[in-house]
Amino acid sequence: MASKEFGLEVNADKTKHMVMSRDQNAGQSHSTKIDNSSFERWKELTYLGTTLTNQNSIQEEIKSRSKSGNACCHSVQNLLSSRLLSKNLKIKMYRTIILPVVLHGCETWSLTLREERRLRVFENRVFRRIFGPKRDEVTGEWRKLHKEELNYLYCSPYMVRVTKSRKMRWARHVACMGEGRGVYKVLVEKPEGKRAGRPKRRWEDNIKMDLQEVGCRGMDWIKLAKDRDR
Repeated sequence: MASKEFGLEVNADKTKHMVMSRDQNAGQSHSTKIDNSSFERWKELTYLGTTLTNQNSIQEEIKSRSKSGNACCHSVQNLLSSRLLSKNLKIKMYRTIILPVVLHGCETWSLTLREERRLRVFENRVFRRIFGPKRDEVTGEWRKLHKEELNYLYCSPYMVRVTKSRKMRWARHVACMGEGRGVYKVLVEKPEGKRAGRPKRRWEDNIKMDLQEVGCRGMDWIKLAKDRDR
């Protein structure tokens, strides 16, 4: 069922819509009617496995990804705690089963320090299950591994670093799309008007900060992404 009046085609199979705004009243639930179709406005909804909010906040998405990761970890907890499996095999299970669930869609995340800390807490919890407790040499009691000890035992890139790597790879892909593509326009073009209040950290801000970590401070990330050799 579709309405093509005024050149507008409406897909009646889609029954929800969202308005992203800093206005607290923008997310109030009410319906919008077009012809005989009613579309309910939601404050939060899941689209293609990603949690979207009317405030355009990444916090709910991180919570949702962590929740899914906990469920996945719980389903294989007996294997992660088993003494019959090697630590290397458990790490492979983590990287092939749990990690993809948590990092679904991470290429579009705009992380703050709080979200990075939340991801690291989740990852350390999984590592403590994999590597198990340690016997204290002084007291003889069993205790959890400290963060520094986990850093020594796990030699692969951590979840936050994997996220940054995927975002930079996606940034290169977007930069090579060209100016005619919608995704490129959303990232590059500047909207009219002024921002109200303190600006939030943008996805592009994350890319620039990640480039600083690899020694590319102050460089144009779009030009850099198009340089295949570099």
